[in-house]
Amino acid sequence: MTENAQQQPTAPITELPTQYTPAEVEGTLYERWVEKGYFTADAKSDKPPYTIVIPPPNVTGSLHLGHAFQHTLMDALTRRKRMQGYEALWLPGMDHAGIATQNKVEQQLAEEGKSRHDLGREEFVERVWQWKEEYGGRILGQMRRLGDGVDWSRERFTMDEGLSKAVLTIFKRLYEDELIYRAERIINWCPRCLTAISDIEVEYQEDAGELVSIRYGEGEDSLVVATTRAETMLGDTAVAVHPDDERYQHLIGKQIKLPLTDRTIPVVADTHVDPEFGTGAVKVTPAHDPNDFEIGRRHDLPSLTIMDEHGVITVHGPFLGLDRFEARSTVVGALKEQGRIVAEKRPYMHSVGHCSRCKTTVEPRLSMQWWVKVGPLAKAAGDAVRDGRVKIHPEDMSKRYFDWVDNMHDWCISRQLWWGHRIPIWYGPDGEVVCVGPDEEPPTGEGWTQDSDVLDTWFSSGLWPFSTLGWPEQTEDLRKFYPTDVLLTGHDIIFFWVARMMMFGLYAMDGQVPFHTIALTGLVRDEFGKKMSKSNPNAVDPLVWMDAYGSDAVRFTLANGANPGADVPIGEDWVKASRNFTNKIWNATRFALMNGATVEGPLPDASEMSATDRWILSRLNTTVAQVDAYYDDYQFAKLADALYHFAWDEVFDWYVELSKTTFFAGGEQARVSGRVLGEVLDVTLRLLHPVIPFVTDALWTTLTGGESLVIGEWPADSGFRDKDAELEIELVQRVVTEVRRFRKDQGLKDGQKVPARLELDGTALAPHEAAIRQLLRLQPEGEGFAATATLPVAGATVALDLSGTIDVAAERKRLAKDLAAAEKEKAQANAKLGNEAFLAKAPDNVVDKIRGRLAKADEDIARIQVQLDGLPQA
Repeated sequence: MTENAQQQPTAPITELPTQYTPAEVEGTLYERWVEKGYFTADAKSDKPPYTIVIPPPNVTGSLHLGHAFQHTLMDALTRRKRMQGYEALWLPGMDHAGIATQNKVEQQLAEEGKSRHDLGREEFVERVWQWKEEYGGRILGQMRRLGDGVDWSRERFTMDEGLSKAVLTIFKRLYEDELIYRAERIINWCPRCLTAISDIEVEYQEDAGELVSIRYGEGEDSLVVATTRAETMLGDTAVAVHPDDERYQHLIGKQIKLPLTDRTIPVVADTHVDPEFGTGAVKVTPAHDPNDFEIGRRHDLPSLTIMDEHGVITVHGPFLGLDRFEARSTVVGALKEQGRIVAEKRPYMHSVGHCSRCKTTVEPRLSMQWWVKVGPLAKAAGDAVRDGRVKIHPEDMSKRYFDWVDNMHDWCISRQLWWGHRIPIWYGPDGEVVCVGPDEEPPTGEGWTQDSDVLDTWFSSGLWPFSTLGWPEQTEDLRKFYPTDVLLTGHDIIFFWVARMMMFGLYAMDGQVPFHTIALTGLVRDEFGKKMSKSNPNAVDPLVWMDAYGSDAVRFTLANGANPGADVPIGEDWVKASRNFTNKIWNATRFALMNGATVEGPLPDASEMSATDRWILSRLNTTVAQVDAYYDDYQFAKLADALYHFAWDEVFDWYVELSKTTFFAGGEQARVSGRVLGEVLDVTLRLLHPVIPFVTDALWTTLTGGESLVIGEWPADSGFRDKDAELEIELVQRVVTEVRRFRKDQGLKDGQKVPARLELDGTALAPHEAAIRQLLRLQPEGEGFAATATLPVAGATVALDLSGTIDVAAERKRLAKDLAAAEKEKAQANAKLGNEAFLAKAPDNVVDKIRGRLAKADEDIARIQVQLDGLPQA
């Protein structure tokens, strides 16, 4: 039981409205929570810290179901810890989203007939800041609608002054430690966004292209190469074959003619080539393919760039000025005219990389860029998980993490944008290169210029767990709230964000991990398991559902589907069901308040309680223990399911119903049960609060007179268990369930009253006769009672007078038909399970299914036989 329930005075009960209307409660209640400072964490507190930093949504973004899903779970974790006595900090903020935000403003300019170059860099960046102030951050208001219990006083932005200082600080440290360098390498280039993008910002999909086989050289000194990108042959500087491939031994080292050009290129031997794939000969274009680039470095081949930043051909007269895709078909046509096309395959399905933001086909391109040398950083990030300092949940997701950090390539961090953290490198007139830290003055004088590129957005968001707490300064917040406790995020950004934070956190914080647990979730999908997308009609705005059914209903639906690491299906019917649950909680609490439920005074001694009272308290404590265990294991779906069934089934459908006769009778037992019901509701509302905060706070403050559940006490398992009471009420439930089933099978309406004789003496059921009659609509026997159906159940007998309510002969005929069908099903299942040849060949799941059919048939036979035995002879 909870101490608060015993200590708090009972306020005068304010009658609740007959219906719960979320719109009349949620907004006002949330603003009260914020005004009272319930979510503001105190770095000077003696309480143990609990910290979660929110994955910063893009400044361009709005709340989608994925956000709502993860925010619900983070909010639940934080609210529970706050109730458990922790100094809980859930820190909010936004990411400047370099490419996405710049694109937004450039689209605005295009509508005005301008480009960023018309404004110039300084004025364009000012324009982006104006856009951010006017349009950015819509999602922050939407987070309030969802009920996010974040500390708004600590809200951060990846380009605010403090975070910008952190970016400059870590860049300089990495640069001086030779972990940042500048080099010309093959990068992923987006001709639409006009910037480099990292490997993890490339989305691959199967596209229908063409595979053409081209003959290079003449006569015996010729060979055939196949390519899906014929236009890049204009930049070929070699053909490569495997050194052991006997077919090409006579050509290794020779020069052959490159079609459509006046150049000859060498045939080189390289072990990268697979002699079993295709013709065993590959074209080498070092400036436009990452593997070719490495071959070129090994053989000292020149790199010829044949396209500009827009993907337009820049060489060879006939093709000059053509878009890359136009050039592809034009080059193939020219090769056909020369008889160089040996074979064509169209359509040819192959994996093609696309920019994750604008979906443009990515172009591999040789470019001078800034890089992070990730080797030592990635090793530290892997070691922190391997040695247990950081735990990944669910554990089987660790493999994905290790696959990435153990095989990570150096990270291209420069972007050819104007919006973002500008790279703090200055170049001098005589080739000087100077890295300038946050408190240093840049070099001045004629000929000094700053690097024009900005840093990848993930560079600044990789600092998020410590930069938001004031690093590089040693602030009170940093000392109190770092390391953070849990990073809860989707498994889809292990590579984008999780690994970056691990690398930078361990590096900047002297080996301290950025978080103790990585709790990975799946992705939200529609009710049929399909990915939600704006291009599909299945995308849902969660705000629409919040308007219709309340934020609690959306939150509970999302939590109820949250199995660790697994995708989450969600449909509107499920949100409606959750709305019904919040209504049920409201109505049951309203009933309880009207019938004497109270938290005043201590709980009565168990000896004063009925078996029903002791049963519900025993089940309550079992549920508290279960919910705690599920929270600690991040099993949100299981804890939501446990709470749903305890609240709806056990408290509202059984305890309240079983206690109605007590409440209606009044007296001392009604007082005792009223205190028990008050306790059960108090604890149940506390348990539900982290997931559905609005309705629970509104009800709890009315029930207890307490200030708010946000700062209420999390319930503890008192250890009270009463197995005898649990067994006793299970008997009552069996009687009620079996008789209800019989009534339904006989076609009786739910409210139809039936005369009955209950033979309960000598069983634990006797004290519950009044409640059983109430639940089953059973009248006393009365004069002229004739038992036409007798049901033996749970050691007792229920005799019903069904005369005048059913056609006994017709009912016997129907049941006999059902019994024959069940016996036939049993015989068929037994025949298959008795067939050794079948069992030897059938898969385990098929055999298990047949065993299930047999068990179901046995159950049906027993049930139907009881019904037949209970009917009078025709």
